[in-house]
Amino acid sequence: MRWVLRAKIHKAVVSEANINYVGSITIDKSLLEKADFWPYEKVLVVSNTSGHRLETYVIEGKEDSGLVCMNGAAAHLIQKGEEIIIMAFEQTSIPIDPIEILVDSNNRFVKYLRSH
Repeated sequence: MRWVLRAKIHKAVVSEANINYVGSITIDKSLLEKADFWPYEKVLVVSNTSGHRLETYVIEGKEDSGLVCMNGAAAHLIQKGEEIIIMAFEQTSIPIDPIEILVDSNNRFVKYLRSH
């Protein structure tokens, strides 16, 4: 069995950072659906801006809001305005074709990075 990339949201911009929230990353529902992320799914978040990396879980945000919010302790590492990549992985014994989406600076879907 190997851990492989299952889904990715590429070049999202953190629109909010809320250190007072319990934890997680809140993501616009429409992006969750495009990338096939589940609420409460574990994700790896990587900042292209600061280089910080962290694991957290997904909370569903308002549909078509463009919301990508770092919550709780994660908001100390990755802050509003940073460009990030959000990735989910799957343990499998067979190769899979990940869903990878590109978003613009307002966190609106641009295109799939691979054909689906």
